[in-house]
Amino acid sequence: MNEEAVGLPVRPLVKPVDARFSSGPCKKYPGWDLSHLNTAFLGRSHRARLPRQRLKDAIDHSHRLLGLPADWKLGIVPGSDTGAFEIALWSLLGSRPVDALVWESFSADWARDLQALGIENLNLIEADYGELPDLARVEADHDLVTVYNGTTSGVCLSSLDWLDADREGLVLCDATSAAFAMPMDFARLDVVTWSWQKVLGGEGAHGMLALSPRAVERLETVKPRFPLPKLFRLTKNGKLAGDIFTGATINTPSLLAVEDLHAALDWADGIGGREALWRRTRANFECLDAWVGATPWVDWLAREPATRSPTSMCLRVVDPGFTAMSNDAQQQAIDAMVARLEQEGAALDIGNYRAAPPGFRIWGGATVETSDLEALTPWLDWAFAEYRHSLQEKRNG
Repeated sequence: MNEEAVGLPVRPLVKPVDARFSSGPCKKYPGWDLSHLNTAFLGRSHRARLPRQRLKDAIDHSHRLLGLPADWKLGIVPGSDTGAFEIALWSLLGSRPVDALVWESFSADWARDLQALGIENLNLIEADYGELPDLARVEADHDLVTVYNGTTSGVCLSSLDWLDADREGLVLCDATSAAFAMPMDFARLDVVTWSWQKVLGGEGAHGMLALSPRAVERLETVKPRFPLPKLFRLTKNGKLAGDIFTGATINTPSLLAVEDLHAALDWADGIGGREALWRRTRANFECLDAWVGATPWVDWLAREPATRSPTSMCLRVVDPGFTAMSNDAQQQAIDAMVARLEQEGAALDIGNYRAAPPGFRIWGGATVETSDLEALTPWLDWAFAEYRHSLQEKRNG
């Protein structure tokens, strides 16, 4: 059928080589192959000498590649980034007031957890999707809980210059969609968490927990307000459980997933290290940003250009006919477009997060090829044109 002859939008000729644009788990690095995992210590105890050394090497390599300060501790913990951040919340907070920045789904989860923990003098500093909270309201003598990159809103912190360098309170930062993708000023942070399945394209279930000397001091001098579950315990007899940060994990890790992390870290080193990861991520953002700037029916969900995430790139439809519909109708339209793109093999998993406003969420982390994003954008135009055509057909009866 000649699509143009019957008034249908014409399908683009080129598709992305890899249509996986999920914001988590994210695409594996270019060239990934199952054979890269052949060196995994399968069927071995994770506490045996060689497997434990492999865990320590993964910690040391991650520490070095991310550029953490030399005196920071880094460990592998259960439960992905969620587990890592929950450990930090339960273990470190309660001895002083807490400010919590809330501007998307996961930061809202942390706020609810803080409320459930009964944190006294909790100050929620909130903003709607697409915006950042009022950072000027953060107090230097309070502990601070924040995400670095709002994975479900596409709004990120452009810098940490607004934080006092000599602040008394600790800064706990969920950085799961930021670590390895963008520069981070660790001198202004005290706790940083992330997961393997984001920027490095690793496997799920494991989290990374990085602690500054100030965070370690807090752990060793302030007793938690509640008895901690075994999976959350970072101290023993009032001192940091140092073996957690040298490969003796709290519970049994997947040695297959550990080997996959090693492969991703080696790939990152092979292309030039963290600066290369930043450049690849930025190139992906610039590709999509150029298309958004030239496309009248779509815009960024993040209102301010400086806060637009280069990893979890969230877009909203601004066509007047679309915005005039109810929220439910908008979501149904987005779901239909996402389904058509998946059916065509042009894009997988680019729908908005379930709690976010209707729109698209496209991963632009370092494992994604810019050429695939270049091939994707005509398909986004096609999907929207097909949607508008179907609407017109319905109106015409």
